[in-house]
Amino acid sequence: MARTESTMLPLGTKAPDFNLTDVVSGQSISLATFADRKALFVMFICRHCPFVKHVQAELASIGRDYTDRELGIVAISSNDAENYPDDAPDKLKLMAKELDFKFPLCYDESQAVAKAYTAACTPDFFLFDGDRALVYRGQLDDSRPGNSAPVNGKDLREAIEAVLSDRPAIIEQKPSIGCNIKWKPGNAPAYYG
Repeated sequence: MARTESTMLPLGTKAPDFNLTDVVSGQSISLATFADRKALFVMFICRHCPFVKHVQAELASIGRDYTDRELGIVAISSNDAENYPDDAPDKLKLMAKELDFKFPLCYDESQAVAKAYTAACTPDFFLFDGDRALVYRGQLDDSRPGNSAPVNGKDLREAIEAVLSDRPAIIEQKPSIGCNIKWKPGNAPAYYG
């Protein structure tokens, strides 16, 4: 696994639109799906990455905790499923059901959505306000596989609470760290390095 940091897309960037299929419901998901929500949390995850496995229960918990709040949530997997079959849509569907995700999990087969968001790693997190301007990008919390920090979603939860309360998000935003997105051969974007 290549330990990769998130790109830290500039704050204020508008959320790129997308149209992807939820692997569980088969419904089409886009920014318009969340038009009535005060904020939107977009995460790039996958099934096989040890960094995602380390935090997946907390991600499911965030989904449960904000089901009845004004936060829209969508998870996207952009990994090359041909070379990483654990990240294929049928396996992602199992993951979503096993973890009882309360949000859609979509598969980005073309990897165009990952590129639009400059996603670089799994997990990679992006939080947008009501105008769909980026207010937070970075880590879930200080926990990583192998360290003793608790998996509690502290950084992300603080940012979510701030945007839902019309307060500025936290100023110090640390990059997320995880496995690199598994780009299809010849498809890695320039920002990936």
